[in-house]
Amino acid sequence: AELSVEECCDKGVEWANKNRICASLPLISESRECSMTQEQCCRSQLEKQSCSDGVEFANVREECDSHTGENSTCEAEYFKTCCYCCLLGKAAQLQGQSCEPNPKMGYQCGIVFRSCCGKGQEGIDLSVSDDAPRKEQVEISKEELDQEDPYLHDGCRGGGPCSQQCRDTGSSYVCSCFVGYQLQPDGITCEDINECITGTHSCGLGQTCVNTLGSFRCQRDTSCGTGYELTDDSRCKDIDECETGTHNCPPDFICQNTPGSFRCRPKLQCMSGFIQDALGNCIDINECLSTNMPCPAGQICINTDGSFTCQRISPSCGRGYHLNEDGTRCVDVDECSSPNQPCGEGHVCINAPGNYRCECKSGYTFDVISRTCIDINECRRYPGRLCAHKCENTPGSYYCTCTMGFKLSADGRSCEDLNECESNPCSQECANVYGSYQCYCRRGFQLSDIDGISCEDIDECALPTGGHICSFRCINIPGSFQCTCPSSGYRLAPNARNCQDIDECVAESHNCSFNETCFNIQGGFRCLSLECPENYRKSGDTVRLEKTDTIRCIKSCRPNDVSCVLDPVHTISHTVISLPTFREFTRPEEIIFLRAITPTYPANQADIIFDITEGNLRDSFDIIKRYMDGMTVGVVRQVRPIVGPFHAILKLEMNYVMGGVVSHRNIVNVHIFVSEYWF
Repeated sequence: AELSVEECCDKGVEWANKNRICASLPLISESRECSMTQEQCCRSQLEKQSCSDGVEFANVREECDSHTGENSTCEAEYFKTCCYCCLLGKAAQLQGQSCEPNPKMGYQCGIVFRSCCGKGQEGIDLSVSDDAPRKEQVEISKEELDQEDPYLHDGCRGGGPCSQQCRDTGSSYVCSCFVGYQLQPDGITCEDINECITGTHSCGLGQTCVNTLGSFRCQRDTSCGTGYELTDDSRCKDIDECETGTHNCPPDFICQNTPGSFRCRPKLQCMSGFIQDALGNCIDINECLSTNMPCPAGQICINTDGSFTCQRISPSCGRGYHLNEDGTRCVDVDECSSPNQPCGEGHVCINAPGNYRCECKSGYTFDVISRTCIDINECRRYPGRLCAHKCENTPGSYYCTCTMGFKLSADGRSCEDLNECESNPCSQECANVYGSYQCYCRRGFQLSDIDGISCEDIDECALPTGGHICSFRCINIPGSFQCTCPSSGYRLAPNARNCQDIDECVAESHNCSFNETCFNIQGGFRCLSLECPENYRKSGDTVRLEKTDTIRCIKSCRPNDVSCVLDPVHTISHTVISLPTFREFTRPEEIIFLRAITPTYPANQADIIFDITEGNLRDSFDIIKRYMDGMTVGVVRQVRPIVGPFHAILKLEMNYVMGGVVSHRNIVNVHIFVSEYWF
């Protein structure tokens, strides 16, 4: 796995602490950056260790010259620098001088100077010995003491507690660091910034950054080469072999330094027109062989001893040739470049050495009668073979064109389909077809009959079948439609077309009181307080309480109540039904079925008579008797249309007659609600 910069640096510091040398560093990663970081941190740690050793040596030995380290190494140089600067700080403290170093001493030396000077002040024993002669004690006021030593109460006196820079604020002090250092979390100690790791150095390509205390230096990666030497600032400087005496010129030669080398020049100089060889001999220069012709045009160069002469030449040129501008040689005359067009219209002139010839241009043919070049009509000569669609002749050539809906191919002859849809000719959707295109619309739109391009919205609600799209009301929107329901009592069904009645009684969204019973009807609900009359009780009250659309009261007489016992009415029921408003009423609608509990035709069976006694407004209902599945059933029918909203209470009686006398009677009160809307 790739090691981070911090891990590579920690390995370098660990190696320096363990081996006190940065040579033969172990390879912990194949990354070049990791190797550079490891070596840099190792060197930086060795420099810090060497400086600490120098300070300790100065404090213990009070001198630095007896150190037997290798003076040629960088670590030894740091040892001596820190040792000398510490001795200077201790000397300044003993002489009563300021602990602020001269800035010219450098940042690192200044830190050591201030540290050793401040520690010396802290170590001074200010107490008076008992053996010393006692002087008369003179009391000195605080004001006089302050005037004598204005820095007595300075918190930064003697460098203060700060390791580098200290600023007294009156009530406290603030520590800061020199350039190249950063303040540690304790607010006192300063630590060197490793510019090589943080990337804040300015070393260029081909240089390696080497960290130093408070700064850095750039070290060249490769050597400077022969004739150069590396300076302290990692630059290549030319070696002057003539000045250092490292040349090998003979006694009769003079050494002349050159960049990276030197040259031996003979002391004897040759005259003009001669050149000196390596042995000092003078040799004639043949000026006629130089790249720059010494003689003017039309003259020939003749070499002489130490110089040259020029002689004029006069060549004669034949037909079709003429002298060049220099007059030295004959060159061909280009007859074809003449503006007179020697070959005439439709011809091409071809120049030849000393002559020229005329040929017909491409796309022309020579007419033997007129002896001129005439245009070739390629479209007529090669019909249907040159172009895929249309061929147009031009002087000397032709070009191909395509019919509408096609474009010319890259070969200039074939035609390929033009995708008109790329230019968006349609208002919505476009389908490319061979040689043309077709516009079509999205769902809910139809193509215009006028231009065949625009799309018009389809009003689904206005279509002949629009009345059957929505069960209540249809609202047209661009590209579609929406169905709506009445504002209250209904909700849109999952199919988004029909309306469903909301059962407020089940959803418990009604406002009926505790003593009222909620009855759901189409589009709403009704709160009815239905109580049983005297001598009657609700059926099932002793078992459980539950809300239903039917309440049944059973006769319950008090003891010795003869009139109650003789009353033929045994049950009184209340029920609620919701009816629609029939827009097209063509036949009676059966709405209520009253079933008798006795068999239909047993022996001595009583006759059952059904009747509507109250609430039949406008004779909108009737009741008939029917026999179904062995039972006698009274069927209540709606025989006339009723326009909602409408509410009526229909009172029905089911009488058991035996011997002409009503022996048993059941009463059913039907609450009929006719809604305005029905879905």
